[in-house]
Amino acid sequence: METSRRTVLASAAAVGLTAGVAGTSYASAGRTPTKELFGKLADGTKVYRWSLANGGTRMKVLSYGGIVQSLELPDRHGRYTNVSLGYDTIEAYVAGTTFFGALIGRYGNRIAKGRFTLDGTTHQLSVNDGENSLHGGAKGFNTRVWDVEPFTDSTGVGLRLHYTSVDGEMGYPGTLRVTVTYTLTARGDWRIDYKATTDKATVVNLTNHTYYNLAGEGSGDILGHELALAAARFTPTDAGLIPTGELAKVAGTPFDFRRAKTVGEDIRVSHEQLVTAKGFDHNWVLDKGITKRPEHFATLRDPESGRTLKIASTEPGVQFYSGNFLDGTLTGPSGRTYRQSDGLCLETQHFPDSPNQPKFPSTVLRPGETYRSSTVHSFSAR
Repeated sequence: METSRRTVLASAAAVGLTAGVAGTSYASAGRTPTKELFGKLADGTKVYRWSLANGGTRMKVLSYGGIVQSLELPDRHGRYTNVSLGYDTIEAYVAGTTFFGALIGRYGNRIAKGRFTLDGTTHQLSVNDGENSLHGGAKGFNTRVWDVEPFTDSTGVGLRLHYTSVDGEMGYPGTLRVTVTYTLTARGDWRIDYKATTDKATVVNLTNHTYYNLAGEGSGDILGHELALAAARFTPTDAGLIPTGELAKVAGTPFDFRRAKTVGEDIRVSHEQLVTAKGFDHNWVLDKGITKRPEHFATLRDPESGRTLKIASTEPGVQFYSGNFLDGTLTGPSGRTYRQSDGLCLETQHFPDSPNQPKFPSTVLRPGETYRSSTVHSFSAR
């Protein structure tokens, strides 16, 4: 039986665990988020860290990259820990190549050869992943300082992050005006709402790149986490992790997560796709398709702590990445190093390389249209 949020939070309060970590206090539930200076960029630009809490979920967000630096949840006994991977200095985020916790744009995932043709014009993008463009290029949205507007209203407690990407930035056409809203609801859900408009035809595919370890950041690998994905197909890739265009069935393959199984159950199976990616780093085609409202498609659970994450989205796909390239050279806020599969990502999205794949859902945005996408993360402990 799933433990109620009220029971878990009462337990947390009883053992004095409602205070912040490392001397940093969180905003109380229902109150405007608070900010503090996190650091400065090389040019002197200040980067702020915002702390917010509601419904038993606690979060820290940076103005740099819209990065979720910390996401704290209680376990079945009410004990809090940070379940997202990250760093404790701005210098580490600037130097990093892992996209820990960041907002991703203009285009989440890969575009082959960093090139696409739209309305007869070919656009060359920033190339930063071999010959391909990854997550918007060398200076994507994860490297930008966003304007942050805190709020408390009937929807919950949160932040509205604003950024304007000028025409030609990283090779993308059109001036794109973006607002991303992070909301912690009274239930403790973390909701992300993306909105964008453009003055020229362009392509857009926004997402968030949080790495989860529900046992706690720095606690070890996620191979024992149980994952279920409502997806009967996935998009196989070539050696450069670019989709081949096939919508392959998961049945009879290691990619079948229609019934919950541990991440590690099939990850070492000798399957061509797993060998190429060094694990899971693929787009699953969600059975629900594109929806007007977020619909549930994923459940992730850590049996040891009881923490459970359920994800609902309007998007047609999700990139499940099993942390294959974490190699022990990075150190998190806990002081522990991150090794292979010490965290995983579930990035809601349109499919990789969609601008070059006519059979995939379109990512084209035109003047007069508004790009909208929403994803909801719901947490519990049992």
